[in-house]
Amino acid sequence: MSNDLFSSLKTYLTKLSDGEKTPQEVAAALNAWARESADTLKAKIHDEVEATVLKMGFVKREEFDRLVARVDAIAPAKAAKAAKAAKNAAPAKAAKAAKKKSGVKK
Repeated sequence: MSNDLFSSLKTYLTKLSDGEKTPQEVAAALNAWARESADTLKAKIHDEVEATVLKMGFVKREEFDRLVARVDAIAPAKAAKAAKAAKNAAPAKAAKAAKKKSGVKK
């Protein structure tokens, strides 16, 4: 990256000294180059961090939040289903118990 900087500076200084560019144009070009370089560096750092995090087995916060939302959506449905099953099982158990009692008395 430092070679790119020196190369760019040399090119712009040559254009400035040859009269091809004004100092303002050189400054604007160098500012644009610096912004592009910073964006490129940020992207490389982001990609490297993401690859390292994946290798370590971590998940992103938004993935975790989506999973929590899915579990929360499933949990009430399962609880309602279990409650319904328990409610339906209670009369059946009572009927079985009543049958056993009446069978024992006879």
